[in-house]
Amino acid sequence: MDELIRQIGLLFPEFERWFSAGFIVFARLLGFIRFAPVLNRKEINTIVKLSLALLLTIMITPLMHPAAPPKDVSPILLWTLNFAVGAIIGYIAQVILLAIEAGGDMINTQMGLSSAMVMDPTTNSQTSILSRVITLLGICIFIEMGGLYWLFNALIRSFEIFPIYAVQIPLEKIINLDYLVKVSSNVLYMGLQIASPVLLATMGQDIILGVISKTAPQVNVFQLSFLFKPVFGAAIMIWILPMLIGIISDYFLSFSSIY
Repeated sequence: MDELIRQIGLLFPEFERWFSAGFIVFARLLGFIRFAPVLNRKEINTIVKLSLALLLTIMITPLMHPAAPPKDVSPILLWTLNFAVGAIIGYIAQVILLAIEAGGDMINTQMGLSSAMVMDPTTNSQTSILSRVITLLGICIFIEMGGLYWLFNALIRSFEIFPIYAVQIPLEKIINLDYLVKVSSNVLYMGLQIASPVLLATMGQDIILGVISKTAPQVNVFQLSFLFKPVFGAAIMIWILPMLIGIISDYFLSFSSIY
């Protein structure tokens, strides 16, 4: 294979330069698609992801105006470093959506639906029903607001911060620590903000049922709570849905600039 590429390089002098650059750009795109929100969904076929990565490679490589590949650097090292950079960018964006999933988990637990679990093909783990629903709602809002544009804008900018033939990753530039700390710390805060209406409503219901259990001990409050919590929680969710969409939209806008 190496001999074939060498012979092609003799016939087409520019082939080696473009092929090497395209191979490394393709590696960064693979890492990015593997971890970036929306694109990392297992519902998207692997062939589709590879085709998208190849198409984007063909589009992005000419924009880089690549020089000849360095002779003293291993191509495997360059491929690995660029895959890692793409994965870092995708993971930072994925953290933004974790807050939405955390809010769904809190609501699901408070409504007494912890036993109602489904398989999440993206993480290959069991997840709650409401967490799954709210996460999909957040993904739809993310796409509608132009989240994919933010992701690819960050990816294109990464080529300026970390060129394709660089061998030292400038972590202080690729990973904005202040931004990452702010996003990570907001996972719990945003989750509570999403779940707070249901949490307060169910807490009020628990107080009322507690008063009933003291005034009328013959009433089986424990069974009533299993009956009322899911119904009451679902009613609150329907009522606050427009406000919930607005909260999620504002949250995405506040973290739209990954770089």
